Amino acid sequence: MKNIFITILLVVFCSFNAQNFKAYQFYDKKGKEIKTEKLVKELTDYDVVFFGENHNSSINHWLQLKVTEALFAQKNGQLILGAEMFERDNQSQLNQYLSGKFDAKTLKDSARLWNNFTTDYKPLVDFAKDKKLNFIATNIPRKYASQTAKEGLESLNNLSEKEKTYIAQLPIKVTLDTPGYPEMKKMMGDHAEEMKVMNFISAQAIKDATMAESILKNLQAGKMFIHYNGNYHSKEFGGIYWYIKQKNPNVKMTVISVFESENPELKVPEKDYIPTDFNLIIPSDMTKTY
Repeated sequence: MKNIFITILLVVFCSFNAQNFKAYQFYDKKGKEIKTEKLVKELTDYDVVFFGENHNSSINHWLQLKVTEALFAQKNGQLILGAEMFERDNQSQLNQYLSGKFDAKTLKDSARLWNNFTTDYKPLVDFAKDKKLNFIATNIPRKYASQTAKEGLESLNNLSEKEKTYIAQLPIKVTLDTPGYPEMKKMMGDHAEEMKVMNFISAQAIKDATMAESILKNLQAGKMFIHYNGNYHSKEFGGIYWYIKQKNPNVKMTVISVFESENPELKVPEKDYIPTDFNLIIPSDMTKTY
């Protein structure tokens, strides 16, 4: 009886240990699993790396930091960092923090930081500070994107010359040929007014074009630019990626896209999965930061 009881305990214990609780899995564009070591090695061949994210995913942000640390080692420190979460007119405040002239509270009080800055983006900024790397505030000030959504792209022509330095050079091309933009139009429904639809898409476009211009202006020969952005801004090689291609098709870029899965093995999703070069699959029930 004792032996049977022990056997049952062993079976239960082994069964429990056999559970595979995956936190993430990377895949290449062909749907083949790729280890992080190989991922980092392959990323070193590119001038620009877009690391897409779900803004509230804790594992997504942790991987951004770990991959950046690994690339720093692989590239002998030849990195430039940049992010959607910082707006061009806050570059001075960000620089002051990076140089040690501002502490975290002063930065928070003087710049428009996202609510999840401390948990999700400060570790990346602190890494840049510690390693003396440039960190570029790439995005358009949000008030100009909001203005575009309400009044249209043409309204930006009325900005002052100083204000125009915070946005992409006008005019910018807005087309539904850009991957992701037709999806935005579809989201608004068939009965939405055409002008409102195009203003909404133009607001996305001015963000993407501004971030693209920011990256191009700050690229340096021999250095890799890592850009952190919401997945939508680079999914399907659209958004920022597309705008850079229009300006300089010779820039060698790659995209890490992110997808959520309910499959405990984190297999490639069967639905709504359009892969880019590298694809991060994370659990749909992973801890959220907000």
